[in-house]
Amino acid sequence: MVVIGVHYPEFDYEAEPSNIKEYVAETNTTYPIVVDNEGESWDAYDQRYWPTRYLIGVDGFIRYDHIGEGGYNETEQQIQALLAERDRVRQQRNATTAEAN
Repeated sequence: MVVIGVHYPEFDYEAEPSNIKEYVAETNTTYPIVVDNEGESWDAYDQRYWPTRYLIGVDGFIRYDHIGEGGYNETEQQIQALLAERDRVRQQRNATTAEAN
């Protein structure tokens, strides 16, 4: 599983790299954060709300999204389901590779 934060500033001060670094340090954030000051990913995902969480499956498609705060239990359930799916796909690939050898 990979977690990536995409930061698109709502206010001018949020676009300043020093402010972003300070926030990351204060919150002990350990996953990478992409700074999208131009809103390219915002536009690519047709996003309209802060915050929004996207879960992307092993197939590369958005499988779940949640707009706003909350929904943590539901998001956790979706993460667990997608991790289980990933494991099934890996097992199938490994079995196919073993048969080919």
